[in-house]
Amino acid sequence: MVAVTFASCGAAAQAQSASTNWMGYANPLQGTNSSGGFSRGNTLPLVARPFGMTDWTLTTGEGGWGWFFDPNARAIQGVRATHQPSPWMGDYGYFSVMAQTGKLYMKPGARASTYRPDESVIAPNYLKVPLRRYSTTLEMTPTERCSVFRVTFPKNELGRFIVQMEGDSRVQFDQQKGIISGFTRTKPDGSPENFACYFTARFDRPWKRVLLANEDKVNESATQVEGNRSGAAIEFESNEPVVMQIGTSFISTEQALQNLQSEVGTRSFDAIRTQGQQVWNENLGRIEVDGGTTEQRRTFYSSLYRAHLFPRMFHETDAQGKVVHYSPYDGKVHDGVSYTDNGFWDTYRSVYPLFALIQPERYGEMITGFLQGYREGGWMAQWPSPGYRVSMPGTHGDAVIADAVVKKIGGFDVKEAYAAMTKHANQPSPQRGAGRNNIADYLKYGYMPGSVSETLDFAYDDFCVSQVAESLGLKDDVTKYRQRAMNYRNIYDPKVGFMRAKNAQGEWRAPFNQYEWGGPYVEGGPWQSTWAVQQDPAGLIALMGGKERFIAKLDQMMVEPPRYDVGGYGNEIHEMTEMAVTHFGQYGHGNQPVHHVLYLFAAAGQPQKTQYWVRRVMNELYSPDGFAGDEDNGEMGSWYVLNALGMYSLCPGRTEYVLGSPLFKSVRLRVPGRPNLTIQAPTNSDKNVYVQKVSLNGKTHEPIWIDYADLAKGGTLRFDMGAKARERDYSRTPELLPHSMSK
Repeated sequence: MVAVTFASCGAAAQAQSASTNWMGYANPLQGTNSSGGFSRGNTLPLVARPFGMTDWTLTTGEGGWGWFFDPNARAIQGVRATHQPSPWMGDYGYFSVMAQTGKLYMKPGARASTYRPDESVIAPNYLKVPLRRYSTTLEMTPTERCSVFRVTFPKNELGRFIVQMEGDSRVQFDQQKGIISGFTRTKPDGSPENFACYFTARFDRPWKRVLLANEDKVNESATQVEGNRSGAAIEFESNEPVVMQIGTSFISTEQALQNLQSEVGTRSFDAIRTQGQQVWNENLGRIEVDGGTTEQRRTFYSSLYRAHLFPRMFHETDAQGKVVHYSPYDGKVHDGVSYTDNGFWDTYRSVYPLFALIQPERYGEMITGFLQGYREGGWMAQWPSPGYRVSMPGTHGDAVIADAVVKKIGGFDVKEAYAAMTKHANQPSPQRGAGRNNIADYLKYGYMPGSVSETLDFAYDDFCVSQVAESLGLKDDVTKYRQRAMNYRNIYDPKVGFMRAKNAQGEWRAPFNQYEWGGPYVEGGPWQSTWAVQQDPAGLIALMGGKERFIAKLDQMMVEPPRYDVGGYGNEIHEMTEMAVTHFGQYGHGNQPVHHVLYLFAAAGQPQKTQYWVRRVMNELYSPDGFAGDEDNGEMGSWYVLNALGMYSLCPGRTEYVLGSPLFKSVRLRVPGRPNLTIQAPTNSDKNVYVQKVSLNGKTHEPIWIDYADLAKGGTLRFDMGAKARERDYSRTPELLPHSMSK
């Protein structure tokens, strides 16, 4: 693969020092070289603002695998306004923009132009692509809900912008106002009938002509067209670059214009681009790293960029300055913020524990946005995109809420959040994509008949409910949900040494195959799924025969041949392939269920093994170009960022971060409104991966974990590193397993 030039940001950005232009390290192409059979991230090269409502990406093709950008292609069809969070969820509210000279071609394949990656720039705030077929240069820079295009056509030639909707759509123009507007109704299943993404575009000079079309059928006299793939070709005669400003909205074309006026106004292309760079540097610069290799810094900031894309804002500001949003739950416009496009099953593990450290003010607002779905649809969504979508077990929004509550993040109504959590913890949901499937069976049997993954997820979610109940002083509820959180014990079979499915009669599912994926296990098998007891590692250790046997089992996992049987899947899925090609045994880091497992070594008294393995994973399975598997809404990238800091949240919903092996010699967290936190590891190196001593503000810190409150206070956390593991009997450390349920 020939990489597109990334994050160069032009001469102005290059003039900045590398120590301040954090965005300059971020590679939007990281993870894009993927396919249905092998994922290196399954990402898009998104040009956007942090958490922006509308993202923008190059498109190279249509159909086939879920993405529409291939970094190995050499022809592009346009720049797509996209809201796709994952190939598994699909896109909605999307349309394309392209520049063209010569004969008019509306169909994407017919209008495509060759481009050279080494001539192009893809940065978080800026896109530049010379279109060789048309001798034209296309540039774009975004705001949160809008973008500005600048196109340089060849001199003395007629040039045109093409704006083309997808699916059921409408496009119109107003000659007097010089405005193009319209909408597309491309939407996921379950969305309200009136769902649409609207746009309004304006230009910095009068056009010569506007031609409207459906597909490639041009209507030369129409001022409005509607139907399938409506579009407009806007033609100019100009020897100077032509600028198009385009706003998007989920409310109306008028609101799209309002978004354009408030976010772009009369500012120039370069002013918007510079502002975008400043916004990205402010967000990425909340973590300043020193030391490490250039590749490690590129990997770090590329991963941190990924963590700042989702969830996306779904709210807008009206002409009166009021924050409003279209509801994908009831089809009405409501006051207040809204957030969407977030797979809780993935992101609760690392994204939100990272946000607690570097985006605490945004974190609380996000929960308020998620609770809008509860108000408007009656249930919290399992996987909002943009409304209720069916994907993955559990209700892990519970973990996101609990983590914020115990860390005193604030910014949302805790009582309302608790009402939403307890509703889906006790009532069967008639709404697909909300609540816990078959909750009645779980409550009846104390496990989900036929399912290991659902049983473990439900038990962990019950623990998270108990944490919020405790914050509200609801003692009876605390007892109730903590008892339910122990249901994981009901499906452990000591004869096979794994979590195993039972039927409704309490009989073990037979035959048992430790390598079989699917069936009772979601995106894994017994080796990958058995460890999902984050809420009670001490209880899991005891259940598996004590610390020695537990550690031996973990050791075996890391060296066991990466064998798998396709089982209930019936064919090899990409997660199996990705596990098999790495050198980490049955530890399939390419998928989320194991992402806490390496920290169970520390929980069992052998943190040196955590330090060894997490450093290997960072060095061998991450790069500026790709990941070990799907980068789901920032989760994979956030795992890297947290571990590079030297810590990880073993159990979101608790306040502690377990300490690992920091990657850099020095890191500084700079969060507005908080004291700076410096993490030092001056003797760090590729060989010095083992922690010899930890000190906090000059005082020796003995526990293998650190509390969030101490991190939020700022100061200096120092790791002294060495090439050999520290000799210490951690089993006698009373702080080894803080707040354990089994104590």
